[in-house]
Amino acid sequence: MFGNTTVTKKEAVEKKWILIDAQDLVVGRLATLIAMRLRGKHKASFTPHVDDGDHVIVVNADKVALTGRKLDQKIYYHHTGFIGGIKERSAKFILEGRFPERIVEKAVERMLPRGPLGRQQLSNLRVYKGAEHPHAAQSPVILDVGAMNAKNKRSA
Repeated sequence: MFGNTTVTKKEAVEKKWILIDAQDLVVGRLATLIAMRLRGKHKASFTPHVDDGDHVIVVNADKVALTGRKLDQKIYYHHTGFIGGIKERSAKFILEGRFPERIVEKAVERMLPRGPLGRQQLSNLRVYKGAEHPHAAQSPVILDVGAMNAKNKRSA
């Protein structure tokens, strides 16, 4: 009468390490792929309430591409908590600033579910602005996002 539905336990999860080079990749397309990997939706053993996603390392986050006129027109807002304290920054300002990796981090964060599980899954993401990363000991598998679809890569 009932099918055999398998539910993944937290102890049975096998997490892999994935390395993505973000140079000339479109931010939104990259973020959807990263969010899917962090949640574990690419696995047959996907369980919505279990963190069974992989660890994702993103390098060259300062060299990502934005399509259209988003570099100048896309605005990121944050509030200081004081009255009238809404602040705005353009994507160009952030990419040329001290922490350009925040563009990728925020794009992925906003694609993950809110709550304790989403925060736990986001902690499996490591974003670096240069080509160097300290996770060589984990021997990450390189994922070529640009070769998956021609629209993923932009040459400026």
